Amino acid sequence: MNPTLNTIDIVVSDLDASIAFYARLGLEFKVDEHSPGHAGCDLPNGLHVMLDTEGFRTPFLPGWSAPTGGPRTLLCFEFETPAGVDARYAELVEAGHRGIAEPFDAIWGMRYATVADPDGNGVDLYAALPAS
Repeated sequence: MNPTLNTIDIVVSDLDASIAFYARLGLEFKVDEHSPGHAGCDLPNGLHVMLDTEGFRTPFLPGWSAPTGGPRTLLCFEFETPAGVDARYAELVEAGHRGIAEPFDAIWGMRYATVADPDGNGVDLYAALPAS
C-alpha cells in the first residue's frame, strides 16, 4: 500500500506573521486553541497545511535547527491569469516580503514569480501564458 500525502507542515518563527502572509494568498489558518504554537488550514483539494512555531516543533525534532541559505522547498500557487501573478507579486513585495524572482515568462509556458514567506521559504506564483 502506498502512503497518501495529505499534510504539509511548515516550521515558522512568527506564527502571526506567517498567518498574515498566507492569508494574502487565500489560505485561512486557524490557531489550535489547545496548542497556540500550531495552526492549520484545510484546502479544497483535501490537502491540510500546518504552521508550527519553532518552539512548538523543536521538542519533537531532536537536534533540529533552522535551515540557512536559500529555500529547499517551495509552495506553488496557481493563478488564473499572468496579470494575477504580477499583481500578487507586487502586493506581497509592497507589503515588505522579499522578492526572490520577479515575474517572468518561463520557457515552459507560464508566467512565474517567487517570493519569500516570513521565514524565507520560497513561494512560487504562476499562471499559464496565453497560447500563441
